[in-house]
Amino acid sequence: MSEESEKKLIFVYNAESGGAFTALKDTLHKTFRKSTYQCNLCAVTFGAFGMKRDWKNFVNDLDVPVEFKKKDKFKFEFLHKDEFNQKYDIKDAKFPSAYLLDNTSLDLFITQDEMNDVKSIDELKELVNKKIEEFNL
Repeated sequence: MSEESEKKLIFVYNAESGGAFTALKDTLHKTFRKSTYQCNLCAVTFGAFGMKRDWKNFVNDLDVPVEFKKKDKFKFEFLHKDEFNQKYDIKDAKFPSAYLLDNTSLDLFITQDEMNDVKSIDELKELVNKKIEEFNL
């Protein structure tokens, strides 16, 4: 496996996993009480019927390998905070955020503050591209 193929971006939602009921509750919360919803990553990238097409197209077209739960050319890993905490031992992790996994090193890629400042998919795409340049990916 090449070094490049061992890198992946992990986006972490500030929400718990929990199936259909939790997803429905989150959708209603971000729709009707947007100002109190705690996951800006969810609010920006998801609509009532799943991941927004513009964001999905962006991640599928990125030139860095990332892991998602389907077999695309490039993949993302999107985790809820409880799933992230079970899989990785990061003390004081704050969510929503994104991490870069490079072999065995896990580095903060997008901070909670940066993620919370994003107001649109276009801003998030711009931030991801900027970070890719900063990390020399």
